[in-house]
Amino acid sequence: MGGNSEFRLPISEFKAVGLLKKIVAVEENEVRPMLWAALYYFLVLAAYFVIRPIRDEMGIAGGVRNLPWLFLGTLLGMLLIHPLFTALVSRLPRRLFIPLSYTFFAANLIAFWLLFLIISEDAGIWAGRVFFVWTSVFNLFVVSIFWSLMADLFKPAQAKRLFGFVAVGGTVGAVVGSSVTVFLAARVGPTNLLLVSAAILGLAMLVARKLMSIASKSRVDDDPLRPPTAQIERPVGGGVFDGIRTVFSSNYLLGIVCYMLLYTITATFLYFQQAEIVEATFSDRVARTIFFARIDLVVNILTAITQIFLTGRIVRRIGVALALATLPLVCVLGFAAIGVTPTLIAIAVFQVLRRWSNYAIARPCREMLYTVLPRSAKYKAKNFIDTFAYRFGDQIGAWSYVGLGALGFGAATISLVAVPLAATWMVIGLWLGRRQQEIVTKPKSP
Repeated sequence: MGGNSEFRLPISEFKAVGLLKKIVAVEENEVRPMLWAALYYFLVLAAYFVIRPIRDEMGIAGGVRNLPWLFLGTLLGMLLIHPLFTALVSRLPRRLFIPLSYTFFAANLIAFWLLFLIISEDAGIWAGRVFFVWTSVFNLFVVSIFWSLMADLFKPAQAKRLFGFVAVGGTVGAVVGSSVTVFLAARVGPTNLLLVSAAILGLAMLVARKLMSIASKSRVDDDPLRPPTAQIERPVGGGVFDGIRTVFSSNYLLGIVCYMLLYTITATFLYFQQAEIVEATFSDRVARTIFFARIDLVVNILTAITQIFLTGRIVRRIGVALALATLPLVCVLGFAAIGVTPTLIAIAVFQVLRRWSNYAIARPCREMLYTVLPRSAKYKAKNFIDTFAYRFGDQIGAWSYVGLGALGFGAATISLVAVPLAATWMVIGLWLGRRQQEIVTKPKSP
C-alpha cells in the first residue's frame, strides 16, 4: 500500500474539531488534510458543473441523433490523452504533473471562450459538438486525478471513514456550480461562464498544491507502511502503457472495469431517454440549460445532506460490498418503473435517485477500491479505467440504444432490457467489495 499515509499534524487552530468529530469519525490529526481535500474537490466539481448544463444543451442543439457520434469522439479523445497523461506520471512527480494537467484544461476553457465569441451561429453548432466531446474528456480526467491523489494520500481504513465527507466538498461544489449557471446563464450568457469555470479550476490547482505540501510535511515516523517522503515525491516511473497492462493482468481491476462498464451503459440508456423527451418538451435553449441545472441542483443538495450525516456511517455499518450494490439496485427498480411509465417526470425522478445514490454512496466506495493498490496503479491503471473504460461503456450504451431503437424498441422496452444488466452489475459490486476487504486483511496481489 505504498504511498498511503496517516497524517500527523497539530490542528488546535480548528475550533470546530469537536463538532466535526461528532459528525464524522475523524481523528484530530486528520481534520486539516480532510478539509483541504474537501475544498479541492469542491473547486474541481464547481468548475465542471458550471459548464455541464452548457455541454448538455449543446449536445441536444447538435441533434440527439448525433449523440452516439459525440460519444465516439469522446472515446477517441480519451485514447489520445491517456498516453500523454501517463507519460507525465512516469516522468514527473505528482507535485508537478497534477498542476500541469489542470493548467492545460483551464487554458482550453479560455480558448473555447474566444472561439465561441468569434464564430458564426452555424459554425457554433460544430464548435458545440467539439465542446461536448472536450467537456466529457475534461470531466473524467480532472476528477480521476483528484481521486488518484486521495487514494495515494489516505489509507483504506481512513478512506472508509473520511471519503464520504471529502465527497461532500464535491457535492457542495456541484451545487454552487449549478447555481451559478442557473442564475447567470440568462444574464451574462452561457459563453462567458467558461471563464468562470477556468478561474475556479485555477483555484483547484492551488489547493491541490497546498494539500500535497501538507502531505509532504506530515510527521509519519510511526507509520512503517509508508515509504520515505523522498520516494513518494519521485516520479512513479515505468512505461506509458503500464496502466493498461496492469488492468488486464488483474482480476480485481477487471472487476472494477466491468462495474464501470455496466454503470456507464445503463447511465447512457437513461441519458438518451432524457435527451429525447427534453428535446420534445423544450424548444428554447436557455430553458433547456436551466432545466438541466435544476436537476443538478436537486441531486447535489440531497447528496450533500447524505454525505455529511450518513455516508460514513452507512459504509461502516453495511460494508463496502453492500454499499457498492446500492446504486445497481436503484437502477433495477428505476428501469423497471420507466418500463411502465416512460414520462419526463418518471425519468427526472429516476435521474435524481440514481445520481444521488451514486454520488452519496457508490462513488466514494468505488474510490476506496483503489486504496489497496500500488502507487503506479493508482495513477495509471485508475486513469485508464476512469477515462477509456468509462467512455467505452458509453459507446456500448449509445450504439446499443440506437440499435434497439432501429429494431423498433421504444423507451419502455429498452428500460426493461436494462434491468438484467443492472442486476449483473449489482452482483459484481458485491464481489468487488468483498475482494477489497480480503486484500486489506490479507494483503496479496490484487
